Amino acid sequence: MQILTSYSRITVRNRTKDEQWIRRILVAVDGSENSSRAAKVAITLAKKFGTELLICHAIPMPSSSFGTIDTTSIYFDAARKSAKTLLNETVKLAETGGVKASELLIEGLTSVVEAIVSNASTHNVDLIVIGTRGQTGFKKLLMGSVSSGVLNHAHCSALVVR
Repeated sequence: MQILTSYSRITVRNRTKDEQWIRRILVAVDGSENSSRAAKVAITLAKKFGTELLICHAIPMPSSSFGTIDTTSIYFDAARKSAKTLLNETVKLAETGGVKASELLIEGLTSVVEAIVSNASTHNVDLIVIGTRGQTGFKKLLMGSVSSGVLNHAHCSALVVR
């Protein structure tokens, strides 16, 4: 994967643990191809820097037109099951690569951007890694709304992976 090889040039000078600026990385995953690439980049960086990896998935509230309480409950049950599978697979991938990883499932939020940014702050994250939409033509110039929002509102550095 070309994007991973470009990170092989990142070096950490002989710094003590306190001097290293990346101590915890959060990667947001949603099951898309771009988020899978973002997870692989985050795992590579976490291994390179010897940092913890926090793997995050957010389940937003369904729109108000979604339906009754019963259908909302069914939505959350299905979304939770899918999210847990995705998080478990990503944690296993990280651990196979020699990276200590933990998962974070956020539910019932109104803004995915706010959930990612606030949890990054709460968990003292130094770098957020997130995928963007893979579009062609003019749409390629536009970033996904979540990745754009994270870049604009994060308290720390953020890396967007295509």
